[in-house]
Amino acid sequence: MAEANKNNDKEHIEIPDTLPVLPARDIVVFPYMILPLFVGRDVSIKAIDHSLNTNRMILLLTQKDLNVESPSPDDLYSIGTVCIIMRMLKLPDGRVKILAQGLSKAKVVNFSQQEPFFMANIEKISEEKPIEITLETEALIRNVKEQMDKAVSLGRTILPDVMVVIENIDDPGRLADLIASNLGLKTEQAQEILEMTDPIARLKKISEILTREIQLLTIQQKIQTEARGEIDKTQREYFLREQLKAIQRELGDIDERGEEIREFRKKIEDAKMPEKVQKEAEKQLKRLEKMHPDSAEAGTIRTYLEWLTELPWSKSTKDQIDIKLAEKVLNEDHYDLEKVKERILEYLSVRKLKEKMKGPILCFIGPPGVGKTSLGRSIARSLGREFVRMSLGGVRDEAEIRGHRRTYVGALPGRIIQGIKQAGTNNPVFMLDEIDKIGMDFRGDPSSALLEVLDPEQNNSFMDHYLSVPFDLSNVMFITTGNLADTIPGPLRDRMEILYLSGYTEEEKLEIAKKYLIPKQLDEHGITSKILKLSDSAIKQIISHYTREAGVRNLEREIANLCRKVAKQVAEGKVRKFNITADNIQKYLGVPKYLPEEEMKKDEVGVSTGLAWTESGGDVIYVEATTMKGKGSLTLTGQLGDVMKESAQAALSYVRSRAKQLNISEDAFSKVDLHIHVPAGAIPKDGPSAGITMATAIASALTGKPVRKDVAMTGEVTLRGRVLPIGGLKEKTLAAKRMGIKTVIIPHRNKKDLEDLPKYVKEGMNFILVETMDDVLEIALSKNKKVTEKRKTAVVTTGGPQKIVEAIAASPANNKRLIKKTGKKSGTKNETPSNRRIRSFKRNKKKV
Repeated sequence: MAEANKNNDKEHIEIPDTLPVLPARDIVVFPYMILPLFVGRDVSIKAIDHSLNTNRMILLLTQKDLNVESPSPDDLYSIGTVCIIMRMLKLPDGRVKILAQGLSKAKVVNFSQQEPFFMANIEKISEEKPIEITLETEALIRNVKEQMDKAVSLGRTILPDVMVVIENIDDPGRLADLIASNLGLKTEQAQEILEMTDPIARLKKISEILTREIQLLTIQQKIQTEARGEIDKTQREYFLREQLKAIQRELGDIDERGEEIREFRKKIEDAKMPEKVQKEAEKQLKRLEKMHPDSAEAGTIRTYLEWLTELPWSKSTKDQIDIKLAEKVLNEDHYDLEKVKERILEYLSVRKLKEKMKGPILCFIGPPGVGKTSLGRSIARSLGREFVRMSLGGVRDEAEIRGHRRTYVGALPGRIIQGIKQAGTNNPVFMLDEIDKIGMDFRGDPSSALLEVLDPEQNNSFMDHYLSVPFDLSNVMFITTGNLADTIPGPLRDRMEILYLSGYTEEEKLEIAKKYLIPKQLDEHGITSKILKLSDSAIKQIISHYTREAGVRNLEREIANLCRKVAKQVAEGKVRKFNITADNIQKYLGVPKYLPEEEMKKDEVGVSTGLAWTESGGDVIYVEATTMKGKGSLTLTGQLGDVMKESAQAALSYVRSRAKQLNISEDAFSKVDLHIHVPAGAIPKDGPSAGITMATAIASALTGKPVRKDVAMTGEVTLRGRVLPIGGLKEKTLAAKRMGIKTVIIPHRNKKDLEDLPKYVKEGMNFILVETMDDVLEIALSKNKKVTEKRKTAVVTTGGPQKIVEAIAASPANNKRLIKKTGKKSGTKNETPSNRRIRSFKRNKKKV
């Protein structure tokens, strides 16, 4: 009754309309809440003094930002609690301690004074009381009380006296305020509850907060229980181990440390190391015995001994060398690459006859996607050996090869030794990928470290810095790969036998797609050959119009793209069978990405047809030259590289030196500007095989003679007019064939390369071998002149009007046909140069 009367008295306390304001930093005061406050700011102390001198009442407003030292009215919430100061104590440090009790909520109408302290006109906020306590309200009150009990049981610290008061309160508003004041809520959350006038809504908000708090306390208790369990387990195991050690000492048994030493000793015996390595291992083991087991050096020695004992010193895979089986495996995994396969089979044959051989280091050089890495896997499969691959691209630290010395923290062996351990045998097939992209910096030169690894005369005692004992790498079959041989350092390149893998032709890509890529992608996309059928014309369309590469990676991507499109439609249940042809391929792959070079319609002055090698295979390029009135300057356009710019300069110098023979006026070079352009200017172009093409275009532009459109050429020219050999003859020939050009001029020194060309490449083509630029101009600038008759394969070598003509791959019957083809008898007045060559050929037939 006394408590009720007391509360009623407080409710009837008359609150003035104007009160001093006390800003509170990080606390929200609720009605009926009694709490001590420490006040240190002069403004707040003056407000308290004014309150004590009048009615002892003061308005507590919470700051929005507790870091503001001198708050303004805008920095304070507008709703707070009117408190009565029950006690005041001045502290020695100048601060004031007060004991205040909340009376009622109030809202600031305006601030009537800001100096020397805040004074505010306020409006009392009356509590909305429910008309009656319904069952729902009673259930809510009971639920909140139970939640408080559960929170306390889970570890939430609440004073017992407060819990007693909570149990005896039935007013929802007072219950919500009391719990909110004791939960330690954040300022924003507490202020939100203070501003709520509906007691039921306030209590529901408290219930939500308690629900989240109980969840957090449950998770926290679970974490503490698990952590305590781990600690208890660790302590229990420690005591058990100590007891076990004591028991073993009493029984005379060995301890844990002795067991570790015994295991290492057994591992050393089982590893069957070389004598020198075994002595080093036993020496380190003796050092470990004398050390404290918990010292840092003991851990280093343990790691070192583990590496030594786990390396396959005597474990090797027995080679299952069956030449026919190996050939079958290589043919199953790879199409064409006959030279490379033949070299691999030769290596295996020698290995079969001589078990201990210092094998050469094979280096596969070729553009991306031609199957270099997969060749290594096929070799390992054919031999029955383990396969290890290590990428050298971007490696700049010598320690990656030789390892770190054991004095460094976290030292490890190099990646060569790591790969051997990973293989588990001392004779795996070890592939070093991207050897042309290895680098160097202040940490050393990895390519120099590889010299010992890849030298058959030295790698039988390879010394890793971490092991500090020799390891025999002579049984390892090292294979290296790269895109370009030029970027491999000379000493390293000297230790390897380089095998070049040229790009695939359109016909080869077609077969690869049919035999390997399409079945693989159909399987990966869950499609059968009954659902998707790709015609040869569609595959050729993908090869020529959607990819431009030497390998088949992009071809496989486009086939995968096609399979995805089909798989989507099959999954949607639209269509069950697809027949892809060249006519409907665009429906699935879109507009073609690449278009072929436009074919020349007629012979033109100043336009010559050249052949170039690119990463995507061979290509036809047109070199255009034109003259205009000027001062003899040369303009080059078409984004040419340094090599092609030098070729253009050399070609112009050659034409100037032959001006008299070509009937070019001497003043032409001083009064005429020359412009050489190679179309498709956005594509960079470079390479040493466009010299004769440029020289022909220049000569045609200056003489006014058109260049034959049915003749393509490739070769570099010197200042003396000699034609230098080129590479990529196979790709260039196929490019000419695609454009319908049957006659190709090539350097005489490439005669040997003709024998290596496949039959389907040479079929229907005429190759003219030339030694000088004079021969090129005589053929390219002659109009309506047939050099050879059209046969399946005809090779004509021309050395100029006075030199012998050879008809390679042509029978004596062909020679008769060639004579008939000229239409003139030898020795006549109107004898053509072709007749003179044939007559010369017949005269020197025995010599040839």
